[in-house]
Amino acid sequence: MGAGFRTRLLSRNSSLEYTDIEVTKMEKNNYVRNAKACVKGNNQAPALKGNVTFTQKPDGVIVTAQIQGLPQSETGFYALHIHEGENCGGMDFAETGGHYNPKGMPHPKHAGDLPPLLSYHGGMAFMQVMTSRFRVEEIIGRTVVIHSGTDDFQSQPAGNAGTKIACGLIRKV
Repeated sequence: MGAGFRTRLLSRNSSLEYTDIEVTKMEKNNYVRNAKACVKGNNQAPALKGNVTFTQKPDGVIVTAQIQGLPQSETGFYALHIHEGENCGGMDFAETGGHYNPKGMPHPKHAGDLPPLLSYHGGMAFMQVMTSRFRVEEIIGRTVVIHSGTDDFQSQPAGNAGTKIACGLIRKV
């Protein structure tokens, strides 16, 4: 990779040993490692709040959601997606647009399709997943949306997940 510096980026080989990856100075300056969306509920879920963080790793992005104040639901599951919109404005977060889907894939193969949240202990939820469908720098300025229902992972274009009840703008940290 040319003249650069060495840094540990938590790349693991098959023996689960960490290896160093060479990164040039230019790559380091352009490499967005972390992003965060502070999610807040609308009038359907005014107590809903939390954070969704995105951590870039060599093999993908670790997405972590820590949410509280989810309203009661039949199933306890809530769809979680990255949307293409650049703000949480409009009635019921209408300006978030559709799912983030730069490759034009069918649902549930959109880059923004994430596993659902499962509410426990009075409306709290924790979810963590690693995905290679996007890089952190590609989602800066997009939105994270929590829906009132679960995603059926079949219906087009968005999984019949119910209304948008919470939103947060993804920002570089």
